Amino acid sequence: MNFDLRLKRLKEEHASLIKRPNIPEETGNGVFVRYRHPVLTAEHTPLYWRYDLNPGTNPFLMERFGINAVFNAGAIKLDDKYVMVARVEGADRKSFFAVAESENGTDNFVFRQYPIQMPALPDGDINLYDIRLVQHEDGWIYGIFCTEKRDPNAAPGDQSSAIAQCGIARTKDLTDWERLPNLVTGSPQQRNVVLHPEFVNGQYAFYTRPQDGFIEAGNGGGIGFGLCSNIENAVITEEWVIDPKRYHTIYEAKNGLGPAPIKTEKGWLHMAHGVRNTAAGLRYTLYLFLTDLHDLTKLIAKPAGYFMAPEGDERTGDVSNVLFCNGWIADEDGKVFIYYASSDTRMHVAVSTVEQLLDYVLHTAPDEFNSAASASRVKQIAEANLARVTQLQ
Repeated sequence: MNFDLRLKRLKEEHASLIKRPNIPEETGNGVFVRYRHPVLTAEHTPLYWRYDLNPGTNPFLMERFGINAVFNAGAIKLDDKYVMVARVEGADRKSFFAVAESENGTDNFVFRQYPIQMPALPDGDINLYDIRLVQHEDGWIYGIFCTEKRDPNAAPGDQSSAIAQCGIARTKDLTDWERLPNLVTGSPQQRNVVLHPEFVNGQYAFYTRPQDGFIEAGNGGGIGFGLCSNIENAVITEEWVIDPKRYHTIYEAKNGLGPAPIKTEKGWLHMAHGVRNTAAGLRYTLYLFLTDLHDLTKLIAKPAGYFMAPEGDERTGDVSNVLFCNGWIADEDGKVFIYYASSDTRMHVAVSTVEQLLDYVLHTAPDEFNSAASASRVKQIAEANLARVTQLQ
C-alpha cells in the first residue's frame, strides 16, 4: 500500500472512532448506567503523535512512537466541556499526561494538540501517573499525582524496586502548570493521594495512603487523612486512618481514594478502590462511602462489598481484573459522570445521579464481616419480597 492511501485509511479509521456515538446499556443494577464503548483508548490518540507523516523520512508510514494504553484519568468540568487528563503510556512504558475534551461527556473525546509538559523537580521523575484534578476554593486547579523513581537502596540487580511519592502541580487552564514540591509525610511511600476541595480549619486537607513499600501497603492501615498549612511546601505531620483495610473484604490488601469527594447535602461522597489477593493475582474493584460534612474523619455510611467491578471485556488488558477510578464529574443538575479505567488499558464512562448514589450508600447494608450475617441479610430481603408478593395475590 502506498503512503497516501495508507494515510487516508488511517485518518478515516481514526475519525470514525472519535465520532462514534456511545450507547447506554439498557439494563443494569439501578445505581448507574454503563456506556457500551470505551471513551478513550490508545487508538484515540492523534495520528500525528504516533506517526511521522512525512513520506520523505517515513516512506512506509510506520509508527515512530507507539502508544500502549490510555487509562486512569482525572476529570473536571471546564469551560462547559467534560475534560479528562489521562495517563498515556507509551510503548516504552513511560507515562505522561494528556488532556481530552468532550461536549457531552460520553463520547467524541478529542485530545488537545500536545501532551502536558509537566515541569520536573530538581531530583527528577522517572514516571508520572494517576492524576487527580481538584478545583480548590483557593482558585487553583490542582493536579495531585504519583511520581516514581528507582529505589536508591535497591540491590544492583534489582531493577523493579521503586519509591512513589505524591506530586503536586497547579494550573488555571490545564495547559500551563506550576510544579510544587512533593508532599512530605511520615510514611515511606505515598500513592493515591487526593486533595480535599475545601479548606479545613484554614488548612489544606489531604486524603493519603500511607504505604511501606511500592506495591505492598505493609503497616499502612488504609485511607488516611492529614492537614497542612502551606501547599507550596506541603508537610503533613500526622495522618489519621479514616477507612482501614480489613480481613476478607474487597479491600483486605490495600485501599485508596479515587477522585476528590463530591459535596452533597447528606455528606461528602467518596469513591475508592479496594484490592484483594486471589489465585489469579490482585483484583481491584470500586466502592463508595460517605463522611460527615463537618468532620471529614467521621464515616457515616459504607455499603458492603463493591460498587463496581470489571465485567466482560473490562477484565482483559495489561493488568487483568482491575477497575480504577480517579475522576468523576458532578453536574449542577445532579448527574454524575464516572470515568473509570479497566485493566490498565482503556477509559470508560458510567452515569448516575447524586440522588441515586446517596440512596445506594445510605440504604445498602454495611458489611458485618461474616458469612452468617450475609446469608441472614439475603433472607431478610427475600422474606420481605415474598410477603409482598403474597399480599398482592
